[in-house]
Amino acid sequence: MRPLLLAVALLPLAAQAHDEHEHGSLGKHEHGVAQLNVALDGKTLELEMDSPAMNFVGFEHAATSDADKATVVAVQAQLKQPLQLLALPASAKCSVQSVELSSPLFGDAPKAEEDHDHADGDHDEHEGHHHADIDAHYLLTCAQPQDLASLDFSPLFKRFPATQKIQVQLIGPSGQQGAELTAANPTLNF
Repeated sequence: MRPLLLAVALLPLAAQAHDEHEHGSLGKHEHGVAQLNVALDGKTLELEMDSPAMNFVGFEHAATSDADKATVVAVQAQLKQPLQLLALPASAKCSVQSVELSSPLFGDAPKAEEDHDHADGDHDEHEGHHHADIDAHYLLTCAQPQDLASLDFSPLFKRFPATQKIQVQLIGPSGQQGAELTAANPTLNF
């Protein structure tokens, strides 16, 4: 993980550790809900999204049919274009520096938490079902970052309607904050 997002990523871990202690469960994988960390530091805008694959491709199993394979390729191509997934003010003059995508559906090794075996007896409603996530990491440079008063995720909600909610942790010019975005409320304010 990049140093810029380290602080914002630690916020949910502290809450999760408390929840695990209180409820005895691991991190949640909830269809329709994505997690997003955002950091704006100077001219650098960094976004890390973790979402169940179901939200983007409509399934979590390995793509074996031609239709499923085509869906995975199409979604991967769309996720590689972050400026098509969020609306940024043109005056901010943001450009994409790097895009990193990972998912078992893309041929990547699964994350450790996807392989947990429910040894504590807390079985998932889909016992034996492998949960696949899609992780996206975007690094943008904005020539006029002061013009970034907000990020509009309307395009992402329109393109991927199975994504019903995005839980956000943000570090920006105004400090640290959390937010919850939906199709009806898609704007993240700095």
